[in-house]
Amino acid sequence: MTYLCPLKHANYIEMKAENFLRIAVTQALGEFFPGTHVPVEFQATRKDFEGDITLVIFAMLKVIKGRPEAIGNQIGTYLVTHVPEVSAYNVVKGFLNISLSDSFYISAFEEITRARDFGVSAPTGRALMVEYSSPNTNKPLHLGHIRNNLLGYSVSEILKAAGHKVYKTQIINDRGIHICKSMWAWQTYGQGQTPESTGLKGDKLVGNYYVKFDQVYKEQQKDLLAQGRTQEQAEAEAPAILAAKEMLRQWEQGDPDVVALWKTMNQWVYDGFEQTYKKLGVDFDKNYFESETYLLGKKDIAHGLTQGVFYQKEDGSVWCDLTDQGLDQKLVLRSDGTSVYMTQDIGTAIQRMSDYPDANGMIYTVGNEQDYHFKVLFLILSRLGYSWAQNLYHLSYGMVDLPSGKMKSREGTVVDADDLIDQMEQTAQEITESLGKIDALSDQEKTALFKTIGLGALKYYILKVDPKKRILFNPEESVDFQGNTGPFIQYAYARIQSIIRKAQKEYSSLLSEKSFENLTLTDKERSLIKTLMQYPDKIQEAAAAYSPALIANFTYDLVKEFNAFYQNVSILGAEDDSLLCFRVYLADRVGQVIKSSCRLLGIDVPNQM
Repeated sequence: MTYLCPLKHANYIEMKAENFLRIAVTQALGEFFPGTHVPVEFQATRKDFEGDITLVIFAMLKVIKGRPEAIGNQIGTYLVTHVPEVSAYNVVKGFLNISLSDSFYISAFEEITRARDFGVSAPTGRALMVEYSSPNTNKPLHLGHIRNNLLGYSVSEILKAAGHKVYKTQIINDRGIHICKSMWAWQTYGQGQTPESTGLKGDKLVGNYYVKFDQVYKEQQKDLLAQGRTQEQAEAEAPAILAAKEMLRQWEQGDPDVVALWKTMNQWVYDGFEQTYKKLGVDFDKNYFESETYLLGKKDIAHGLTQGVFYQKEDGSVWCDLTDQGLDQKLVLRSDGTSVYMTQDIGTAIQRMSDYPDANGMIYTVGNEQDYHFKVLFLILSRLGYSWAQNLYHLSYGMVDLPSGKMKSREGTVVDADDLIDQMEQTAQEITESLGKIDALSDQEKTALFKTIGLGALKYYILKVDPKKRILFNPEESVDFQGNTGPFIQYAYARIQSIIRKAQKEYSSLLSEKSFENLTLTDKERSLIKTLMQYPDKIQEAAAAYSPALIANFTYDLVKEFNAFYQNVSILGAEDDSLLCFRVYLADRVGQVIKSSCRLLGIDVPNQM
């Protein structure tokens, strides 16, 4: 699998520096080694060496002869003498580490300040589809869904920032035995309850009856076991499961009463989901429903049979032999002609690409328990001859655990998404009020702030972790105002806004004159600009790896750099007007990049905390 968004050959700093360094190095080589065509190759300087960009001398030795250290010193001396943007150099074996001057960084910073939306790429002309959420309509969204939604939404926003057009979709599992379990339990025990009559969100009401079914089902199994049935017999013969299966049969045959109940209860759930999505700040361009897609794929299986992609066994079942790829033989159609999940997923993928003909790739945000399923799916679609199958990617993520342990939907021990969001807001309120810095805010402003901090803490805690890793989520730890947390980053942004407000009030005329010429930068200023310059690359890297963690941790590094700058350099107390103006603009731009990067994570930043 190749990345859909290949990385640039060089980072932002390298590319900007290469514009003049490549010319200067070529001129130097022309002086020292006339008549030769020498390859000029740059790379990022290793962190343990001084310098900003490195010229690889080893690459030149195929054409020119000499000691790499001596060649490096020749070129380094030439650059310092002839290129104003080069301030120093050092040679380590076959590598020339070049240090860039203050004028280079000031020029780069001026370019950043002129950028309308720094870091965001121009349109690439590519369109991609991102699938996420994909819930079942028998229960509310839970903590696992939160990670799924946050990942899918953030990856979508990062891909957009990388220049791609993105279609956000979900497929809702609104059919099957699990739905019928909730329907039967409501029909049997519900006494006509509705979301309106109970005051419950529709997804919670339906989820309660899914739990109710499991409770009844277990009691019935106990009774059958006491009558001498085996466990297998008890599970198969319990009246509740027989009733649910009969309801499924009736639904598949289009029984009007069953279909009407199914539509009613599903709509309750859809309405409930929508409220949760709104709370989380995620959205979709199109919803797909399994009730509308479960028959898709059969014609594609039939076509694949004629192509030799599939084969048919004596019992009439259809299979795909993937043993030459180190996988197994995969059933794609049962002997009775009914579909399996793979059939449906094949058909749905093809349907989606038909619905969005400009899309040439898709990212499936699904937990890592489905790794094998997607390997098989992508291989089959490729064998069916779809070119876009090479651009399918399974954004596989680890589970989310709580200190209290694993979650089970049937037993009603799942951590409800709405409850967790409310808990995060409550925790944010308690911690924020204890700090005593928001007394001047109105009650309305405080409520909005607690929501911003609580959701920011939740999103950042989950997104800062590599998607493939399992997470142990600790709500209290996530709302800490110190360390690698959302509130830590939000507080830095709020601090910057406070500085900007004060600067605009006291130095408005000075700021309007903006001039950064002939400044001497401190190490903290240079380091902060250097970190800012990494932002376009981080977006590209995150898009290529489908990893919001890269954006989250870049933002954390940027905030740490800003805090070091803030603690060591006086902004509004600068020794002269030029420095004051420069530092205010530098702080402002850092704030804008923090806001931009948080937006890619779906996180809001407050103007004051």
